[in-house]
Amino acid sequence: MWLRRDLRLRDNSALVAALASGRPVLPVFILDEATPGARAPGGASRWWLHHSLLSLSADLAARGATLVLRRGRFEEELPRLVAETGAAEIHAGTPTDPLARQGLARLVQTLPVPLHLHRTTTLFIGDAIATQGAGPYRVFTPFARACRARIDAAPPRPAPARIPCPPPPHSERLGDLLPLPCRPDWAGGLRATWAPGEAGARQRLADFAAGGIADYDSARDFPGRPGTSMLSPHLAFGELSPDEAWHVAARAGGTGAAAWQNELLWREFSAHLLWHNPDLPDAPMRREFARMPWRDDPAALRAWQRGRTGIPIVDAGMRQLWHTGWMHNRVRMIVASFLAKHLLLPWQLGEQWFWDTLVDADLASNSAQWQWVAGCGADAAPYFRIFNPVLQGQKFDPDGAYVRRWVPELAEVPASDIHMPWQAPMVVADKKYPRPIVDLAAGRQRALRALQTVTAGRA
Repeated sequence: MWLRRDLRLRDNSALVAALASGRPVLPVFILDEATPGARAPGGASRWWLHHSLLSLSADLAARGATLVLRRGRFEEELPRLVAETGAAEIHAGTPTDPLARQGLARLVQTLPVPLHLHRTTTLFIGDAIATQGAGPYRVFTPFARACRARIDAAPPRPAPARIPCPPPPHSERLGDLLPLPCRPDWAGGLRATWAPGEAGARQRLADFAAGGIADYDSARDFPGRPGTSMLSPHLAFGELSPDEAWHVAARAGGTGAAAWQNELLWREFSAHLLWHNPDLPDAPMRREFARMPWRDDPAALRAWQRGRTGIPIVDAGMRQLWHTGWMHNRVRMIVASFLAKHLLLPWQLGEQWFWDTLVDADLASNSAQWQWVAGCGADAAPYFRIFNPVLQGQKFDPDGAYVRRWVPELAEVPASDIHMPWQAPMVVADKKYPRPIVDLAAGRQRALRALQTVTAGRA
């Protein structure tokens, strides 16, 4: 059984099929950073992956199985493992990322045993949902409607009590495969926030189902409150199946659960877009945006990355990301809009930063949502719709609780000034917090002029 982004034993269709063969099952994970063009996991993802594999290895050992860890191109390692073990077949989840799909297409031509692919990471295989013309969807609402009409509401399958396993071949040590940094210990905030692994996923899901899901539709936009599920990294690494998440929401019922299901469908829509647009992480779906006159401003990019832009809601989000490897969804939209519009910096730079710093970094979701905010993707927010970060802060963090938590320099600023501290005498006087790196009105006008260049078709 070849594990990738489906690091769980419960409700794993590949594992169910492997056990149904009646043969011993050898669980294998391959860290493939050698395939040309492949994206290595970012720093935060590597931390999560280390601990997720540690948890999975313990769960397998409790059931009599050993997790084999390998490094290299999967196109080479899988045939090598077949030769070493005498395996009769391989079971795996269907990948959504383009390079893995291309590699699998090549692999099956030479693999000496059958490769069986199963749906383990999404609610549907990439091309299972299609328009009446048999093409891909580019608008979310009809896509979501089509998914809801066809979704399988079967209850999740329990983890097996025992997994018969053959004597394992050579395996790398986890510490060698994914070494953790010792100095500086940047992962302290991650450890304090997360419990990677299937047990952590199940606990967070249970907590959300027992409380937050009921108010999700009304609470999810306010970053100063615990109004979201925070299950995205568990879904990204497959420690929780999307089917079980959907099933729990369906069982809960109500407007909050329906709104959360909609977020699961946005995740599905992103996977659908990547399946049909392999260059989604790099190239705008709306090709005219290739003419966008982006700026080159390393200092502004650095200020954005480090949460030193002088715009409190933006800086709070970027510091939350740096400290915890996660950012509230509403704030993700605000910081992305600020980068691509007020700063007029390429959205790809933001996507790359998120890839390195998010524990829930997912190629499809990250790429699709950055394109959505930048106005160049499918069903995108129009580019001329530019978030005003001050108004967004005043609306969704009205008492400043979120900003005060992550930007402690502003802890004593009254709520009336906290989203515009450049107007507060105490902030201006102590100079601990920077002034805005861009005038919001001027940045907005610059973005609109850039959009005119795109729509007019001028280089």
